[in-house]
Amino acid sequence: MANATHTSLQHSWQGEDDPGRIDTATINLETDRLTAHGTSRTADYAVSWALATTTGWVTQRLTVTVHGQGWSRHLELTRSADGVWSSETLSPGDTDLPEPGIADPEGMAGALDCDLGLCPVTNTMPILRLNLVSGDGAPVDETALTMAWVEVPSLRVIPSKQVYSQVRAAREDAPAMVLYSSGNGGFTAELTVDDDGVVVDYPGLARRIH
Repeated sequence: MANATHTSLQHSWQGEDDPGRIDTATINLETDRLTAHGTSRTADYAVSWALATTTGWVTQRLTVTVHGQGWSRHLELTRSADGVWSSETLSPGDTDLPEPGIADPEGMAGALDCDLGLCPVTNTMPILRLNLVSGDGAPVDETALTMAWVEVPSLRVIPSKQVYSQVRAAREDAPAMVLYSSGNGGFTAELTVDDDGVVVDYPGLARRIH
């Protein structure tokens, strides 16, 4: 991560699974926490979101709103200081999507992070916490982390087991690479990340554009 105590970043990504999807985000990084807000636009719906973490990059609050044709969804997902997740939701309109909010409260036990579906930004927290960018003692951690995964566009919240490990530390001639796998669907990808721990290339999902 950059040495500054506060760094403000603006990035955009184009979907690889859906080239019509464009994600934008403003990320404010401090020494051990971040805040961010962003949008995602597709042919079928538009998403806006805002994220805040506490120290250690641990999620404090994620707010997400989705608007589709004749329907909308709103989710406010919070994690208390003692690790309890809760959600408040709205779902006006007519759609056959699953109901928003936490679907399995017991399965969320131990989760430190939210993971907003299709959003490259929420990978940043575990990457920074596990020190997977630099080469000075970055661990190879094969322990599955529990994430509060937010399905898009339904905004249903599902426990997700994920593993992050370092493939390559950042070098002068090459960015860091992180191996990511999700136990829910057996998905694995090598993420290219910049010096701030933000995803540049997420194969199969999104690539950063200028």
